[in-house]
Amino acid sequence: MNNEINKIKPLHGLRILDLTHAYSGPFCTMHLADQGAEVIKLEVPGKGDQCRNWEPMKNGASGYFAYVNRNKLGLTLDLKAEKGREIFKELIKNVDVVCENFRVGTMEKLGLGYEVLKEINPRLIYASISGFGLEGPEAKRPCYDIVAQAMGGILSMTGTEGNVVKVGPAIADNYSGTYLSLGIMMALYQRERTGEGSRVDVSMVDTIFSILETGIVQYTIGDVIAGPVGNRDPVISPFDSFKAADGMCVIACGTDKFFACLCEAMDSPKLAQDPRFLNNTLRCENQEVLKSIIESWSTTLTMDQLEEKIVGAGVPFGKIQNTAQACESDIIKRRNMLWSVDDPAIGKTIQIPGTPIKVHGAEDKPERPAPLLGQHNREILTDLLHMSEKEIEQLEEENVI
Repeated sequence: MNNEINKIKPLHGLRILDLTHAYSGPFCTMHLADQGAEVIKLEVPGKGDQCRNWEPMKNGASGYFAYVNRNKLGLTLDLKAEKGREIFKELIKNVDVVCENFRVGTMEKLGLGYEVLKEINPRLIYASISGFGLEGPEAKRPCYDIVAQAMGGILSMTGTEGNVVKVGPAIADNYSGTYLSLGIMMALYQRERTGEGSRVDVSMVDTIFSILETGIVQYTIGDVIAGPVGNRDPVISPFDSFKAADGMCVIACGTDKFFACLCEAMDSPKLAQDPRFLNNTLRCENQEVLKSIIESWSTTLTMDQLEEKIVGAGVPFGKIQNTAQACESDIIKRRNMLWSVDDPAIGKTIQIPGTPIKVHGAEDKPERPAPLLGQHNREILTDLLHMSEKEIEQLEEENVI
């Protein structure tokens, strides 16, 4: 089960039993698998992870599943069956981390909660993602990203006045997954010092609340309730999207110096000395007037002309690109942010997002495609639990695996 290439990756030797499904949990374990951890993805026999049926579908297989479950081994096991639970407990003796994002209480109902598992393996890191945390009246409620975005506060801050919208990608999921991967690494570091495992708990609502940036301190310090402001930053100006003659771009002046440089690029250096725009506070107070002035200039130029002038002036600038343009952009290709994977379920080589965590000296490429349902049952049960072929066949006949 050990891959030679993984020896040069930072998490080689770490073994994770991954019970997660949908997006938040698999995104967490994807980070760890990408960096060399041996991740065993456990799924329900004959059914599998719910995202195996999520679009885009090709030849009956999900590209979504292929993306977030690359580099993992596949094991099927029925935890509702007594034999399945016995096997699970044996597996717990052989792993460093167990990761789950079931509804709160599910593992306890199965007799496999944290208190039980830590007795089996005191060094175990038990990591979980929930919608609302492990306690309180909301704890057992189901949750998806849009619910967390609504209750965590971010949905009220995006869009425009009278037309709030959720952030497009499921940020409650991917942020929570990333937070959990960080929490797991913290717990492992602590284990190196204490010899003991611990529980790591990330809530999707907590996650959204934690990334509201100035939204919280605007309220707690200034008694201001942040609302949607379109693409502009609520506390920096100019920091917004702007029209060009042939498209849209963003310009971000986070300092007075950047603004002065923008004015130079606009051939309007005196604009930086205008009493309405002398500092960031004044520019925020007069941001609508300032945007109108900037766009009276930017709309006379093409995107390429704007880029040359503004980037040449050292001011943060970006063309607003669609996903096709981003995929084909030089920087994405240069940063190796599209990995090619030969996926047997889809039946062809596909491209999926690579890892943004570039560890110098480690190969920046996938090791294996997402597993077929139960693909590595024999390998895992033989190598880790030393089961015989006859025992494995019996488990198959009883639908335990």
